Amino acid sequence: MTAVSLLGGTPTAVLVAFLLFVGGSLLLCVLVGPEGDQVSDFYTANRSLTPFQNGLALSGDYISAATLLGTTGIVALAGYDGFALALSTVLGLGVLLVLAQPMRNAGCYTLGDILQLRAAGPAARIAAAVVTLAVSLPFLVVQLSGAGSATALLLGYTSDGAQQFCIALIGVLMVCYTLFGGMKGTGVMQIVKVLLTLGTVVAVAVGVLSRFDWNLGSLLTAAGTGSGRPAAFLEPGLQFGATAEGRLDFIGLQLTVVLGAACMPHMIMRVSAAPNGASARRSSRYAVAIVGAFLLGVTVLGLGAAAIVGDRVIAAVNPNGQASLLLLAASLHGGVGTTAGSALFTTVACAVFVTVLAVVAGITLAAAAGLAHDLVAGALRREGMSQGAEVRAVRWSVAAVGAVGILLAIAAQGYNVQFLSSLAVALAASAVLPALVFSLFWPRYNRTGLLWTVYGGLLLTIGLQLFSPTVSGSPVALFPGVDFHWFPLQTPGLVSVPAAFLLGWIGTVRAERAGDGADPRVAAEATARVLLGTEDEQQEELVGSAR
Repeated sequence: MTAVSLLGGTPTAVLVAFLLFVGGSLLLCVLVGPEGDQVSDFYTANRSLTPFQNGLALSGDYISAATLLGTTGIVALAGYDGFALALSTVLGLGVLLVLAQPMRNAGCYTLGDILQLRAAGPAARIAAAVVTLAVSLPFLVVQLSGAGSATALLLGYTSDGAQQFCIALIGVLMVCYTLFGGMKGTGVMQIVKVLLTLGTVVAVAVGVLSRFDWNLGSLLTAAGTGSGRPAAFLEPGLQFGATAEGRLDFIGLQLTVVLGAACMPHMIMRVSAAPNGASARRSSRYAVAIVGAFLLGVTVLGLGAAAIVGDRVIAAVNPNGQASLLLLAASLHGGVGTTAGSALFTTVACAVFVTVLAVVAGITLAAAAGLAHDLVAGALRREGMSQGAEVRAVRWSVAAVGAVGILLAIAAQGYNVQFLSSLAVALAASAVLPALVFSLFWPRYNRTGLLWTVYGGLLLTIGLQLFSPTVSGSPVALFPGVDFHWFPLQTPGLVSVPAAFLLGWIGTVRAERAGDGADPRVAAEATARVLLGTEDEQQEELVGSAR
């Protein structure tokens, strides 16, 4: 049974509406894009968004295709484990609530601006660029790969060639959105995405609940039956198993999501677009509420997919459940052959597509900014670059990052690369979060501690993932035909996160003992900036409070 037959075909009207939506969204992004070659305009939209608008954009950056499609699929196939993942995703924004104001006070545009606070010189900038690319590229690849499969499914094709063509198409659109839109264009797209996606989730959830007469107990019972394992559906262990390794994997995944999801480079860059620290904190509060409502709806969708579609049909299309939302939309209101069903399916398809485009555009912008602002302007050309030259550099970087992402995603087609999503979050939790926490809150933190944190966390996380069951030694591994794994866990966060914090502390202490500790005057100035921001920002905040 093919995906096309399961969806019942895709009517021409659906495709026309879908293409019109794509064209309209691209035109909108171009119209609101930067008007000149100003660095602040391209990177932060001149910090013109209100706290609520930036909160919408922040939640849009946070809600990825993995959140929309992956969480729905895990709830449908693994029940309790999917509920826990949804909760952990919301709790991850709690980290952002704590860090948003000091990050905005300390930084300017990118991660490198924050890390340089206590470690002056090119080394901090280079480390920031390296970790930004290391986190962004795997996440970009898995988003493009999943989007290619979903778009090919929408168009009614399942061949590898069709999926690769869709990956290239989405990648080119992604580059166009970022090149012409900058932070403002991608921000507007994030706002449109959140409004459309949240409305779509509510509409489908209403359809699911009405099917079961608004009885949540009946929905849970039907979902358990549809999963094929009613006794275990509401118990932990379906995703990773009930073994000791499975329980540790379950805990490790939740820990990694909570600590790493909000520390991705594109999230940090979005926080930097707030006018000041107080606005960044308010934007984070709005994002928590929006993402919480969204994931509550996604949980209902996962239950609906299990109850209405069933795990066998979902797994026949994709063993990870990535197609469960589209299959659910195709099953409601009489299917895509009816007017109501066709309208719902088109809306869901547009929501999925704009979710992918908006997120990959944000990731691409953050990666390109890491190259242009941190590496080229901050480390290689320390004598300074004009604003026009830096904007040109970041545009070329957008094209380069986009090309690499497209080529890697096409090359990965046919392989199980879903683990790259958790790898990216684990890298953020292991290399970015410890460096941020130490840079913002530990006056003794110095250059050596920073480098040990970033590079140690990166190497340890990648090394453990390379020798984990996600790469070899299992039927669903990247290379299922070989076995060279020795690390038993699928997610390395339980080991890599505390190890990275420890490495940062050891490196700092060793540097102090060698007489290369932090300058007390520089440390005091950095602490004052983290707490209060720059003098201009303090004045703006006072004026805003008076109003």
